[in-house]
Amino acid sequence: MRAEHVRGRVRAGGLPGPDTDCVAHDTGREPMENDLVQSDEMSPQTTRSMREYSTVQVFINNVPYIAMTLLGAAVFVTGFGGLLPGWLAAIAYAAYGLGGAVWIMVFVCPYCRYYDNNSCPCGYGKIAARLREKKAPDCFSEKFKKHIPVIVPLWFIPVLAGVPLIIRDFSWLLLVLLVVFALDAFVVLPLFSSKHGCSECPQKGSCPWMGRKAKAAC
Repeated sequence: MRAEHVRGRVRAGGLPGPDTDCVAHDTGREPMENDLVQSDEMSPQTTRSMREYSTVQVFINNVPYIAMTLLGAAVFVTGFGGLLPGWLAAIAYAAYGLGGAVWIMVFVCPYCRYYDNNSCPCGYGKIAARLREKKAPDCFSEKFKKHIPVIVPLWFIPVLAGVPLIIRDFSWLLLVLLVVFALDAFVVLPLFSSKHGCSECPQKGSCPWMGRKAKAAC
């Protein structure tokens, strides 16, 4: 791999692109090829402690996110009484959910130590390896904070759309969908992630999500 592959790309006009590599914190320069190799090295103890997941386990780990996307889409279909606008909104939301997952695979997963191995609980790391080359793991925290906001609206759009719809035309089915969606999105999915995959992650010490939870527990 040439050093150019690990340097950040810069758009025309000198502005940084959406995936410009982070700057090494200790030297104030962009990571070079040797930095990538060194930062990617893990001790034998760390490697042995990384659990591997089967295809079935990976699917189960993705169920909460899939359920959130399908429930969100169902909110639109039900809220609009099965009419065309509801179906179009549902398709757009589902496409956003799928696109958000791909976005994370492209712009976050290459910096993760789960990249291209069976230790990734959701399987994103294996897919990411087919899309992009590996990047410097030291930049994971920065990339996580930068790109996670892209998918955050997925948690709120169905609620923000569903509440006015149920006020305008009350429906028990829509109410149930909203409650189940909220439970899955704000309780099941975060709990499932933090107590399962995140708790076993070799990068949890530098992860903004797990780091924030650790500080809150202190």
